[in-house]
Amino acid sequence: MAFYEKQLAVKEPLVVAGRHVKRYEVVTPGLEITDDIRDAAYAFLPQIYPDFEDPTPPATVTVLHRSAAGMYLNAYNWVWDNVLHCRTAVSGDQPFLGSTDPDLTHFTVIPKDLIGCVWELPPLAHERTAWVRHVLEPDTPDFEGYLGDVMAEGLVGR
Repeated sequence: MAFYEKQLAVKEPLVVAGRHVKRYEVVTPGLEITDDIRDAAYAFLPQIYPDFEDPTPPATVTVLHRSAAGMYLNAYNWVWDNVLHCRTAVSGDQPFLGSTDPDLTHFTVIPKDLIGCVWELPPLAHERTAWVRHVLEPDTPDFEGYLGDVMAEGLVGR
């Protein structure tokens, strides 16, 4: 498989089912993420939130990724103050990941323990540093500062 850069975009944060969601999108050259896919992904998102109570500020980082094979929705949820909980969903005809519906708006949870691919992981390095800088290090956590601190848009993968 040849490596090539993909485009990273940053979308405005949302609050979805009580969690503050920082949103990144990764797109394969020549493809796009349409509003109907975006809407379906964020409607599905609460299904991949942590399934336990936690006092950590309710923050999630998503990477919505459009590839030639389909769509991926990675949800990285801050829990236990300093831990990322990860669940991923998929849409498109990708039977090896549990999705057999070619409709890119029909997401399902990936039943495998996956964290993300080389194009989806770069935002996590930024998010880890931003969480430490704004939430863990200060005497008074700056949750709003964390929500506003995002990785720059542009090519991603290296």
